Amino acid sequence: MIKFLFKGLLRDRHRSLLPIIVVVLGVMLTVTMHGYMGGVLGDMVDMNARFSTGHVKIMSHAYAEEEDQMPNDLALLEVGELIDRLSADHPDMEWAPRIRFGGLVDVPDENGETKTQGPGIGWGINLLGEGSTEIERFSLESSLIRGELPDKPGEVLLSDDFAIKLEIEPGEQLTFFGSTALGGMAFYNFTLAGTVRFGSSVLDKGAMIMDIEDARLALDMPDGAGELLGFLNSGQYVDEEAVAFCENFNSKYSDIEDTYSPQADTLRNLSMIGSYLDYAENMVAIIIAIFVIAMSLVLWNAGLLGGLRRYGEVGVRLAMGETKSHVYNSMILESILIGIIGSVIGAAIGLAFSYWMQNNGIDISGMMKNNSIMMPSVFKSKVTPVTFYIGFIPGVFATVLGTMLAGIGIYKRKTARLFKELES
Repeated sequence: MIKFLFKGLLRDRHRSLLPIIVVVLGVMLTVTMHGYMGGVLGDMVDMNARFSTGHVKIMSHAYAEEEDQMPNDLALLEVGELIDRLSADHPDMEWAPRIRFGGLVDVPDENGETKTQGPGIGWGINLLGEGSTEIERFSLESSLIRGELPDKPGEVLLSDDFAIKLEIEPGEQLTFFGSTALGGMAFYNFTLAGTVRFGSSVLDKGAMIMDIEDARLALDMPDGAGELLGFLNSGQYVDEEAVAFCENFNSKYSDIEDTYSPQADTLRNLSMIGSYLDYAENMVAIIIAIFVIAMSLVLWNAGLLGGLRRYGEVGVRLAMGETKSHVYNSMILESILIGIIGSVIGAAIGLAFSYWMQNNGIDISGMMKNNSIMMPSVFKSKVTPVTFYIGFIPGVFATVLGTMLAGIGIYKRKTARLFKELES
C-alpha cells in the first residue's frame, strides 16, 4: 500500500509538489529558529556563568544585598578553608574565588605625571595558582590581542579598547586608585602584560584582570573574596544539580541572623538568565504552534483544491466498492509520506544553515556599543540532538491535520449521485 501511494506521489506531482514545498519551508524555518535561539541563549548562559555567576555563587548575606556595588568590605573571609571543605564535600565541583572592584586607572608619562586616566572594573582571579583553570574559563589565550599573559605578580591585563583609550602599551606602568576593604585609599602600581578582547561590549569597555593575590594585597583582603563561584564538572549548567547543592549548602553554613555568613544561589536566580531560559522554552513551543497552524491552513486549502481536482477519482473508487473510511485513511497515509519527505528535505536545509551559523555566526557588535547586558557580540546557532527532529513535529502533524480537514468532504459524498457523475 505504501509503495503504491509513493509511486502515485511521484507520478502525479500536482498531488504532492505544493504540499511538499510548504512543509519544506515550514520545517526549515523551525529548525533554523530552534538552532539560532539555542545558540544565542546558550552563549549568554555560558558567558554569564564564566564571567559573573558561575553555576552557583557563594557570597555573604550582606554582600549579596549590595552585589551591584561590589562592597568588598562585606566580602567572605577565610576563603581557603571554605574551599577545602567544599572540595571535600563536593568533589564533583570546581571552585573559583573572585574579587570584583572598581577604581581609577592612571597612566603616567615619562615625568611620572598623569598622562591619561579612566574608570575601570577589575577582576581578581586565580591567574598564577597551580592547577587553576581560570585562564581557560576566561578564554584569555584566544582573547589576547597584544603582549602576553601575566606570569608573575604585579602584572595585569587590560581590555584592548580600554588600553587604546588610555594610550598604554604592554610593558608600561599603570597605577590603580581605589578603596580598600577596610575603607582606606588603595594605591597600587602594576605592569601591563597584555591586552585582550572578549567580544562583549560590557567587558571590553574597561576591564582590568589581575591575579587574585595581587587584588588581595591592593585591597587589603588577605584570604578574602567577594564571591566564590562553583562550576559543575560537566561544564554545563544543570538547574536540578545547582538547586540541590544550594539547599544543602545553605542548610549547613547559612545563618539568616548573621549577615556575614555565606549563602549560595544558582545561576538562574542570580541573573536575568532564568527569565531568558523560560522565554526560550516558551518561544520554541510558540514557534512550533504557529507553524503548525499556518501550515495546516495552507495544506487544508491545498487539500481542498486537490480534492476538487481528484473529485472524479474519489467517485470512481467509491463506486467500485471502496469504503469511505478506506479512501480517507489512504489519503491520510499519503499525507504522512508527504510530511516525512518534506520534513527530511526541510530539516536537511535547516541543519545546513544552522551548521553554517554555528561556525560563522552573525556579528552584531555595531549594534551593541551601549549594551549593558553580558552577551556575545557574535550570534551563533547551536545544533543539538533536538534540532534534528524538532522540525518533524510541525512537518508531519500539520500535513496530516490539513488532510484530515480537507478529507472530511469524502464522507459527504452520496453514493446515489455517483452514477450521474460518472455518466457525465
